[in-house]
Amino acid sequence: MAELKSLVKDTAIYGISSIVGRFLNYLLVPIYTLTMPASTGDYGVITQMYAITALLLVLLTCGMETGFFRFANKEGEEPMRVYSTTLIAVGLISLTFLLVSLVFLNPIAGVLGFGEHPWYLGMMLIVMAMDAIQSIPFAFLRYQKRPIRFASLKMLFIVTSITLNIIYFVLLKGRDVGAAFFINLICSTVVMICLIPQFRGFKYELDRPLVKRMFRYSFPIMILGIAGILNQVADRIIFPFVYPDKAMADVQLGIYGATSKIAMVMVMFIQAFRFAYEPFVFGKSKDKDNKLIYAQAMKYFIIFALLGFLAVMFYLDILKYLIGPDYWEGLRVVPIVMIAEMFMGIYFNLSFWYKLTDDTRWGAYFSLTACLIVILMNIFLIPIYGYMACAWAGFTGYAVAMLLSYFVGQKKYPINYDLKGIGTYMLLAMVIYAAGECIPIESVAMRLVFRTILLFIFIAFIVKRDLPLNQIPIINRFIKK
Repeated sequence: MAELKSLVKDTAIYGISSIVGRFLNYLLVPIYTLTMPASTGDYGVITQMYAITALLLVLLTCGMETGFFRFANKEGEEPMRVYSTTLIAVGLISLTFLLVSLVFLNPIAGVLGFGEHPWYLGMMLIVMAMDAIQSIPFAFLRYQKRPIRFASLKMLFIVTSITLNIIYFVLLKGRDVGAAFFINLICSTVVMICLIPQFRGFKYELDRPLVKRMFRYSFPIMILGIAGILNQVADRIIFPFVYPDKAMADVQLGIYGATSKIAMVMVMFIQAFRFAYEPFVFGKSKDKDNKLIYAQAMKYFIIFALLGFLAVMFYLDILKYLIGPDYWEGLRVVPIVMIAEMFMGIYFNLSFWYKLTDDTRWGAYFSLTACLIVILMNIFLIPIYGYMACAWAGFTGYAVAMLLSYFVGQKKYPINYDLKGIGTYMLLAMVIYAAGECIPIESVAMRLVFRTILLFIFIAFIVKRDLPLNQIPIINRFIKK
């Protein structure tokens, strides 16, 4: 139980910074959607650009974050040598990629649809190179169990970004979409400067035999990561090329990108859990009771993911004001995207069986299968159903990856998950969600009150069944008094 408490504590720190950071980052959505009407398609340009750069970041890191955790925790390995080798390897890859890309910037921008403004892409390429390099010292902070410094630097990026965007788009009434990318460049530079202590105090040494072993381990994870990120962003990259009305493609993509941001509450939780869980799992890999801990962690992850889903859906009448009113037609994608993200989180939890057994090729198989499904569904269904096809493609792809990982994992590295308990929570969440959505209440205020009562019923069930109040330290003190 002590290990789970440590996991919960670290997840809480990462989670608070992630939730607060993402909430502040949400301020960009109303800023952009209110200053960039849907009809201009400008927010569609931002959506596509960030989709491309997300894919590039996975390519540049080469799965070496996970590789770092695996080898830094291996017996006989020197953690600082592993850190130095990882940092040099990722740095060389990122800087080489950046140099080549900038030399051929104009033709690359033309192919990707940014021919009129190639430096939109140029600025983001520089950002991606810096972010890839930064990912290793950030991983090192997680390895050192320094969540506060980690969270502080992440928050610094967000606060600086929000401040500069407000100054330009709100106070100065700026309208150049390229300013959004320039601001991102400034923020990444600030964080890079603040990470200088993590680049000093050790001997830079590239251990060639070690880096070869790390790449053998990490390459399937990179393939997994590429497939995983394509599951998230392939729709945004593909959309402008297959949507029949080219003039409306950016408009539709902007609507989908803005409304799906509301579903990112689930991503916050998954990201916070991942930051704490990854070093936790590798650190516990030698313990005898590790499988029991993994099973418990999975159950609690699903419980709180379901709670997050219900909270977002029940307060959508309020959350929709995070985006401009002319984007509201896309709100129907929110529940689909949220469930898809929950599937992705479960898949992440399941993925550790092949990481711990060093059989990472299975992750590549699962993710590539899901990726193929997502890409094919987007190509064939976007021309017919528009951005709704994007939502259902992600849902299907993650569901397939999750199921494949579970069934194969139970043969290769069996874990006794509490399927009965998990199923009970899922069924209850479905019933409560259906009641909140299907019972007609015209008054928004009364509807919110009714849904709040339903949400508290779910919370009460969690407390009664799996989280007694006397196990929560702060409340326990009051009970003892």
